Amino acid sequence: MADVRIRKRKRLRNKEVKAISDQLEAELGVPVFSENEPVDRAESTDFDLLIVGNDILGIVYQEKVFLTVRGVIKYKPVKRFVTVDMGAVPFITNGADCMGPGIVEADESIQEGDFVWIRDVKNKVPLAVGISARSGPELAAKKPGKAIKSLNSVGDKLWKAGE
Repeated sequence: MADVRIRKRKRLRNKEVKAISDQLEAELGVPVFSENEPVDRAESTDFDLLIVGNDILGIVYQEKVFLTVRGVIKYKPVKRFVTVDMGAVPFITNGADCMGPGIVEADESIQEGDFVWIRDVKNKVPLAVGISARSGPELAAKKPGKAIKSLNSVGDKLWKAGE
């Protein structure tokens, strides 16, 4: 794997996987981690990872669980999205935080501090995963300043670890 150091990889029990899966399903509106998929939790340099097979599909950041960009691509969630205009795409894919003026649309149910996934307006393709600094209606208002702190984006070391 690329620059991601993985230590202490441990298989999760079915009960733990079910709890994580139920939480993510409630947040994202789609089922994740089927019962026959073995899920491992491992320590990394920045945060803990959830690994299914050899794919890093989830992250644990400050004891909160969410999908990585690969996880979003695989499970196709219908909630917690933020849509950005095409001018913001190069910056977001380079790992930059998402700024307010680039946001076109946001899920109304987003609260400040929630994990969100960012997609582009044209193709609706996932670009990044981050933590929202504002609520859904505030994100859609396009106020200046940082709106989402990026944790994982297409092309970063976590993405490249899955190639």
